Formats: sequence, C-alpha cells, structure tokens
Amino acid sequence: MDSLAGQQLVKADGTSVNADEALADKELVLYYFSAHWCPPCRQFTPMLKDFYEEVSDEGVEIVFVSSDRSKEDMLSYMKESHGDWLAIEHNSNLTNSLNEKYEVDGIPTLVVCKKDGTVITKDGRDHVMSKQPAQAVKDWKN
Repeated sequence: MDSLAGQQLVKADGTSVNADEALADKELVLYYFSAHWCPPCRQFTPMLKDFYEEVSDEGVEIVFVSSDRSKEDMLSYMKESHGDWLAIEHNSNLTNSLNEKYEVDGIPTLVVCKKDGTVITKDGRDHVMSKQPAQAVKDWKN
C-alpha cells in the first residue's frame, strides 16, 4: 500500500477512486502488469478474472499496471476482459516506479504483496494457474 498511499486508482468505467479507501479492508494487493496487445496476457487475463471472482471477498484486490499504448486501449481492455478490479493511471510516474520497484521484465506478471508493500511472490501467475484460488490466497497470507 505504501506505493499507493494517497493515489487515485482508475475503474473500468474511467472514474477514479481513492486508493486508501479502496484498499482499506484488503490484506493482499496483487499488481497485474499486462497489456491488451500481449497474446500471453490475453490468455491469462480471463483466468485471473475467474480467480478474482472467487477470492475478491477474502481481502484480495488486484491493481492493473498497464503497458497499453494509450489510455483508451487500457480502458477498453479493462471493460472487455478484466474483473472488477482497479488500475493505476495510464502511463503515470507510479506505473514507471512500480515497474522498477518490482523489476518487471516481461508481461504478464502478477506480483503479490501484503498491504504494506512487502512482496510475497513475483510469480503470482503460476499460483493462479496451478492452484485452487482459495488455496493460493491461504498460502499467500501465511
């Protein structure tokens, strides 16, 4: 949460929400680095959406960090494929700092963090693909 404190997050309808309020009751924040133009991302995103629908009431929030070419591409991707999760403002300083902080060198990448910003795993994608959602969340919380 440290990186997101005081920030505005974007919803799929283009409106903004205060990150502190949106994440107040969340234990885990999953940063999803992805883009509309990326074929592996387009394969993984529907799996992540199903995963999120199962665990969103267990203190888990996904925050999309877009590598899309435009804000319009990002919002269209969110409306078309994503779950009801939030996103970092397109092409913002925060996007760049999160890419650096978590050393993202390819997409899709799912970084699982505690609310305070402590990294649990940078390989959340494998957990989402290989485990039952409830088990993955339980493992991350322990």
